[in-house]
Amino acid sequence: MTAPIIIAGGGIGGLAAAVGLAQKGMGSIVLEQAAQLREIGAGIQIGPNAFHCFDALGIGEALRAEAVYIDALRLMDAKTAQEITRIPLGEDFRRYFNNPYAVIHRADLHRLLLEYCSASPLVDIRTQARVKGYEQDDTSARVLLEDGHVEGRAVIGAEGLNSAIRAQMLGDGPPRISGHATYRSVIPTDQMPMDLRWNAATLWAGPKCHIVHYPLKGGQVYNLVVTYHRDMKEAVAGRPVTRAEVMQGFEHIHPRARQIIEHGDDWKLWVLCDRDPVTNWVDGKVALLGDAAHPMLQYFAQGACMALEDAVCLSRSFADGGEVEGTLAQYQSHRLVRTARVQMNSRLIGDYIYHPDNAKAAVRNEVMSALTPRQWCDQLRWLYGSDGMVDVANG
Repeated sequence: MTAPIIIAGGGIGGLAAAVGLAQKGMGSIVLEQAAQLREIGAGIQIGPNAFHCFDALGIGEALRAEAVYIDALRLMDAKTAQEITRIPLGEDFRRYFNNPYAVIHRADLHRLLLEYCSASPLVDIRTQARVKGYEQDDTSARVLLEDGHVEGRAVIGAEGLNSAIRAQMLGDGPPRISGHATYRSVIPTDQMPMDLRWNAATLWAGPKCHIVHYPLKGGQVYNLVVTYHRDMKEAVAGRPVTRAEVMQGFEHIHPRARQIIEHGDDWKLWVLCDRDPVTNWVDGKVALLGDAAHPMLQYFAQGACMALEDAVCLSRSFADGGEVEGTLAQYQSHRLVRTARVQMNSRLIGDYIYHPDNAKAAVRNEVMSALTPRQWCDQLRWLYGSDGMVDVANG
């Protein structure tokens, strides 16, 4: 019997990797440090490239039943409250990319992956397993835990931004703290201002700040995300904060956009972090996946999507057969440039699309408002028209 592949981390990327391997008839052991697998956070946007991955992982139909299908991506000027541009997400968009664009609660996506893993005899999930590092020799690889080790034929580090597997492999220190503070809230739809209950993923772009909102849970609630450059020096994830703290720094934007903050409740703070792209995240029989490999700012709404693509690519690479080292090298070669491009673009979007002022904002407005829906699709084909290995747009 073939030894299992050890996956460190039971988040979206780790579970997706287990699903992908099981789809190809391969066993895995998923190690999660928490006592119970769950996702924190709120809504996430899932582009057509993520749907390509869901289909490859065999959960496409289940995911489609849970997703909320928005009508458009809207970019608003937060100072003037005028629309800059919109990308319609109807039939023309779906036909172009062979899949829709939607939003979903992170917990719902995680649950679907977990249900598949729990039902599969090929996936062994072990909780309260705190990963400390790894070892390997000519025949196997081991994940080192606080109270022992788990051995398999390969190790995949999918523990996120502060991966212990990455720390040992690359030794590149802590993540880069951007200083940008993001506050998240989910409110019932009846608390959302009536004139902003749009079935769209809407982003209000302002100087050193932006606001995002879109419906979730079949339109029953709205996801609110507020970001501001606060030059924060400490990495924070999910800390409760007051509405008064969230409001600070938004005095300069239009009241129509600012009122979204006033309606939010139970705000929680994240300080955004990422890393520079690297040229290697494989060490023999050990590889990284998702945020452990290529953490990115949230501005491109592609963090979870890239982890899903990694999972599909990894499982396809193993399905090709061959020795483990070559398989993982092939996986990296497929993913390296694409993920680095998304990392870099995520930073650029924050600087030049979401947060500029004065002349830079004027250039943004003029250039982006001139693009037609078809031109937007052409601009985004490199991202949405692929599952990370194969170009699937336009047939």
